[in-house]
Amino acid sequence: MAAAEDKKAVDVVVLDLQEITIIADYFVICSGESTPQVRAIYRGIMDDLAEIGVTPNWRSGSEEGGWVLLDYGGIVVHVFHHSQREYYDLENLWGDAKRLTPEEILA
Repeated sequence: MAAAEDKKAVDVVVLDLQEITIIADYFVICSGESTPQVRAIYRGIMDDLAEIGVTPNWRSGSEEGGWVLLDYGGIVVHVFHHSQREYYDLENLWGDAKRLTPEEILA
């Protein structure tokens, strides 16, 4: 998720969900410190993937709401404003998932 890191995303976490649910193989979760940064992060991800012909199946939420979800089928990207990330606490909700580095899902 170099695109997220290029936009200074904070605390990029990858959850491997393959053994615990059928909704996605992986969740990529990251945060921005402001509404403009959340916008820059999700647009950077979408732009980088569009360059290689990959577009999201679904996009939900808004940077003003503090949470944007990009559904790429097996990989679902959650871009949060840091306060919304703390509130929804997906890492705890999916606490049984194995944590990976972003590089591990690309391997």
